[in-house]
Amino acid sequence: MIDGISPLDEPAMEAARALHARLTKPAGSLGALEELSVRLAGLAGECPPPLPEPAAVAVFAGDHGVHAQGVSPWPQEVTGQMVANFLAGGAVVNAFARQIGASVTVVDVGVLDDLGEGPGLVTAKVRAGTRDMTAQPALTRDEVCAALEAGARVAFTLVDEGARALVTGDMGIANTTPAAALIAAFTGCDADTVTGRGTGIDDHRYARKVAVVRAALEAHEPDPADPVGVLAAVGGLEHAAIAGFILGGASRRVPVILDGVIAVSAALAAAALAPDAVGAMVAGHRSAEPGATVALAHLGLEPLIDLGMRLGEGTGAVLAVPIVASAVRVLHEVATFDSAGVSEK
Repeated sequence: MIDGISPLDEPAMEAARALHARLTKPAGSLGALEELSVRLAGLAGECPPPLPEPAAVAVFAGDHGVHAQGVSPWPQEVTGQMVANFLAGGAVVNAFARQIGASVTVVDVGVLDDLGEGPGLVTAKVRAGTRDMTAQPALTRDEVCAALEAGARVAFTLVDEGARALVTGDMGIANTTPAAALIAAFTGCDADTVTGRGTGIDDHRYARKVAVVRAALEAHEPDPADPVGVLAAVGGLEHAAIAGFILGGASRRVPVILDGVIAVSAALAAAALAPDAVGAMVAGHRSAEPGATVALAHLGLEPLIDLGMRLGEGTGAVLAVPIVASAVRVLHEVATFDSAGVSEK
């Protein structure tokens, strides 16, 4: 999947910039949307780029051994229960996806429970939850590679089925703890800088969570030059699978709209594995989790929306899909000064 990832196409980007200069609007008046449309032209290798519709959401689910350290007030069985809720169409991401006509696929890469089979569920379980990263590496390198491959396969399948934009989603009780550890490992920031309150923990549990992240990093000393090793030491199965999903989308030249802190922590791993994959990444929103802002800055990505959200599931990224589509639609549908008979300044 990494072999197919290449830099953005400069001629297509120049063509998009030139087209923007001829459209019936002041130059630069659409702000960040203009640069986004230019980047998407570079990703597609053509101007205008294809409309990023329909979108497909993939919610990767897994459990975490570090839950035993008391980092979350929620019982671990909520992961499996929420997967059932996704499949029944009752979660927030389902409601948002219906609004824009996006599909929702749930991928079990590491849920403790046996979820069986059913429509909308992809069973790709690498193992039933990770190990406790404070006691030992969360995953083996082979398990990380299996999760990366599972995520890429989901991306390939969704694109082959017609998706023109991929949206990252996640579910896993305690998964903001490994996300914070991943962000710290890849960016070099301290644990207390990148660790947030997740589902809304109190001060005591927050202090415990920061200590757990710091202890795991000190125990394993993950090397950011070895992204598979970082994921193995302190990552989660959904984090690794999302990284593979991003790489799969990048190799097919399809935009991947990132959700919150789980997605951007996975994006750091994807970028470490294939730096050109950043060209396919679109930051859907700015999560309220502090590590998300740190990770986005490291990736050089500006989020499209900032609503103080921290739900996960893919919700913030789904809300951004119409904005991404609007950026591209401008290049398809807005008249030029010549065609509209409008005088230029």
